[in-house]
Amino acid sequence: MLPIPLHKTFTYSVTEAEANFLEKGMRVAVSFGKTKMYTALVVEIHTTAPTLYEAKDIHQILDEKPIVNEQQLKHWQWISNYYMCPLGDVFRAALPSAFLLESETIIYKNEAFTDESILTDTEFLIFEALQHQSQLTIHQVVDILDKKKVMPIINELIKKSAIYIKEEIYEVYKPKLIKYVRMHPNYSNDADLENLLNELSRAKKQRDAVLSFFQLSSSKKPIKAKDLETNANVSASILKALVDKNIFEFYHLKTDRINYKGDTNSLKELNEFQQKALEEIETSFQEKDVVLLHGITSSGKTEVYTKLIQNVLDSGKQVLFLLPEIALTTQIITRLQHYFGNQISVFHSKYSMNERVEVWNNVLENKPKAQIILGARSSVFLPFNNLGLIVVDEEHETSYKQFEPSPRYNARDSAIVLANIHKGKILLGSATPALESYFNATQNKYGLVELNRRFGNVQLPKIELIDIKDKHKKKLMKGHFSDRMLQLITEALEQKEQVILFQNRRGFSPVVECNTCGNSPQCPNCDVSLTYHKYRNELRCHYCHYQRAMPNSCGACGSNTLDTKGFGTEQIELELKELFPDNSIGRMDLDTTRGKFGYQKIIGAFEAHEIDILVGTQMLSKGLDFENVSLVGILNADSMLNFPDFRAHERAYQLMVQVSGRAGRSKKQGNVAIQTFNPHHQILQQVSTTNYAEMYKEQLNDRWQYHYPPYYRLIKITLKHKDFIRVDNGINWLFKSLQNVFGEHVLGPTAPAVARVRNQYIKNLVIKIPPKQSLAKTKEQIAKIKNTFEAVKDFRPIRFILDVDAY
Repeated sequence: MLPIPLHKTFTYSVTEAEANFLEKGMRVAVSFGKTKMYTALVVEIHTTAPTLYEAKDIHQILDEKPIVNEQQLKHWQWISNYYMCPLGDVFRAALPSAFLLESETIIYKNEAFTDESILTDTEFLIFEALQHQSQLTIHQVVDILDKKKVMPIINELIKKSAIYIKEEIYEVYKPKLIKYVRMHPNYSNDADLENLLNELSRAKKQRDAVLSFFQLSSSKKPIKAKDLETNANVSASILKALVDKNIFEFYHLKTDRINYKGDTNSLKELNEFQQKALEEIETSFQEKDVVLLHGITSSGKTEVYTKLIQNVLDSGKQVLFLLPEIALTTQIITRLQHYFGNQISVFHSKYSMNERVEVWNNVLENKPKAQIILGARSSVFLPFNNLGLIVVDEEHETSYKQFEPSPRYNARDSAIVLANIHKGKILLGSATPALESYFNATQNKYGLVELNRRFGNVQLPKIELIDIKDKHKKKLMKGHFSDRMLQLITEALEQKEQVILFQNRRGFSPVVECNTCGNSPQCPNCDVSLTYHKYRNELRCHYCHYQRAMPNSCGACGSNTLDTKGFGTEQIELELKELFPDNSIGRMDLDTTRGKFGYQKIIGAFEAHEIDILVGTQMLSKGLDFENVSLVGILNADSMLNFPDFRAHERAYQLMVQVSGRAGRSKKQGNVAIQTFNPHHQILQQVSTTNYAEMYKEQLNDRWQYHYPPYYRLIKITLKHKDFIRVDNGINWLFKSLQNVFGEHVLGPTAPAVARVRNQYIKNLVIKIPPKQSLAKTKEQIAKIKNTFEAVKDFRPIRFILDVDAY
């Protein structure tokens, strides 16, 4: 199996000795095409030679023992078949990039070449660079020439015999080594040591280092070089001098990058409702493999999870705890560590490549420190060998679905299959379950357990709808805040309580408009207006990251009457600083949480009461637990409701209820204020009474009427290309072909709201699959049509994207 977007596997030849050594799941380096080297995975060892091509030899074996196991391969195969994506894409997504060694083309100067006059100017630049460096990589050549396409120039140089190239493969993962210090064997007895101290009487610092070494060595533990430097208050150069004199020796020990220190505590006692829920889950597990736990916000679902996890750990099996957002892991890690200490490993994209490799190896070897894996969606790919339980927290979250790049899998659905492969159980938990999950539970496909009381019997927050259309008329708005919202914020701050304000847009304002001619700056690469970020005084595109300085005048008419329309988190933060100058205001969005510890810093500061009001985007809505928050404000509910998507109402309900659930979690009832232009909207009414059953019934009725999930399945096809006419012709051809097969179940062609991103035009088609129609046969037909489409010369350059269960 090769990590390239191809559906099939390839056969290479090995010697008998290699065949006896190789096992399924080992990595080998193989050449593919003319010059490229790839890391491939052994999926089968056999004796049938291919007939269509001659099998090449493998280049080298990269592993001593398999790094991928049988269950994983089975799971990958299912993802590839179900989501209609190449197996190579799944392989590439699953393995940490350090395992995927790819060749780096290295360029060397040919010493025999002398005739520089035949080189062009650009060729000479490369040749000259090779006079100063012994070798160059392709990336370095790209930097030198400041061009993307450098291969033609390199090929010319090879033809002229000025250079030659070699393909080399690099091992990327580097274990973390810690430097320790010990005494040189020459100083084993006391007499030698006494002489040594006399010798060093003049070198005060060196003598201090030796004396500190004796102090530390009394603990009989290995001594780290770093500790010795701090203890003796000397620099690294002093230790090096002692090593050069053969007094000390350095040695290195390998260590894991991720270690949790922390005592384990006994689990919390469950209250009667949690205990009842736990018993019901365990009873359901006897009959069903999947159970849905529908527990309202702050009902103590995490405590129920911990009891279940403990039971599974006692039976000697591994547990996977899936979370939708990296922001959530920071709090849950602390809570789970409190109970399970260092049996936890964390796996998500903010961790470095080396850290992820270590977690992978620990899971593979079933080490004690990898019994519980806490991670975002990619952790379903880890090499578990005896998975007993998967917990999918906040299972309704859209973040579980991967949209770009392929494989476009849904971690919740993939986890259900993974648990099935391991004969384990899976628990889906949410206060606002996805319609599909709840539907499956009511159809008796999943078990269903309800937890309707908040922990400590705290009441659900009081939810108040504020009509800002009316407030605007009566001139009671201050910036983006109604008088009622400001009154509630002031009351909370006077009580020394904290406030969370939610606005699902980052930046200062989404549109900058000229008041004279109405023109607004657009992104040159995407069909979208640029968002103004005041903090850096720049305009930014949130799709392709294009940025430019904020102009002083209109680019169309030259007038300097530029105005901002709409508002984002940054504008709210600035308004709050003016309205509440004595309180500290924090902001949590994609701009403020860059880096590995971005989330921890903000969440930590808020927990420590260093921030009084926290403004944020939907990151704030998920499962975070702050005990001192008494007010949650939603500044513009309508932007979530008026969205051209059949799930818009379900999502708006989930988001608002989840955000509301952050209020009043510990002792007294919290408040939630929702500003809206349309307080009579049925979804807002359902949010204000937290009536999930009514929302579910109403939405289900709509879905049945208009043929949407959970009754019908959806497959979305997207075409992308920089030439609009080509995409248009392609989508029309595709529509006709699909319509011949599926008739009225093909919707489209349509352009999405943002019809051009990164200079690529986008067109979509949606295929609806009725409940009785075979999914496998439908996919076969689509695959056939896709192959015919790609065989047409004009359509071949178009990017063809298939997304199963796209919404």
